[in-house]
Amino acid sequence: MSATELVHLGHACLVVDTGDAHVLFDPGAFSDGWQTLEGLDAILVTHQHFDHLDVERLPALLEQNPDAELVVDPGTADVLRERGIPHTRREPGEEFTVAGTRVEVVGADRGEHAVIHPDIPTIANNGYVLRAEGGTVMHPGDAYVPAPAGVDVLLLPTGAPWLKVSEAVDYLRAVAPPVAVPIHEAVLANPDLHYGLFDSLSPEGTDVRVLARGVGTPMR
Repeated sequence: MSATELVHLGHACLVVDTGDAHVLFDPGAFSDGWQTLEGLDAILVTHQHFDHLDVERLPALLEQNPDAELVVDPGTADVLRERGIPHTRREPGEEFTVAGTRVEVVGADRGEHAVIHPDIPTIANNGYVLRAEGGTVMHPGDAYVPAPAGVDVLLLPTGAPWLKVSEAVDYLRAVAPPVAVPIHEAVLANPDLHYGLFDSLSPEGTDVRVLARGVGTPMR
């Protein structure tokens, strides 16, 4: 059984190779390298913010990956519908399969993005859990989404207007995965400070792994 492999392309964007499926998360404006990808089975978008989905460059990516299913949250679905971009709308509680890999859609607070400020309306946010023989990977998007049982790799938000590092540590401790991969770091001038806090304050048995940009890393 081969291990699931991750490639971090910056911020919230990652490629996950489960051994069966080749999946791209959140091709946004703060990430690079996803624009030239080919052979994808699915593109999963957590929410509509520009750092998670670059709608201007998305059509070219879809042209390069004609067999890839574009799966999005309800709010992003409205944006794509206006632009005439084909997609599949999913909500928390749904499950589907991508090239032999089971995908669970999960959410917190009725599937909403974490609160940035009370004066800013909340939007939809999907978390995704990929389950394959090589490991289970969870991308929560921009919310502290309760994790289902059996998550091997948690993609851990590191810095954001909505994020307080103590809450991120509490989330890491609540999920307590074998591996935590810090993501969503582009808004920080020095993310190493937060990485160090995650490492020193992580629960026993959790390995915090900061991935080199653009390099495939097995999760075992």
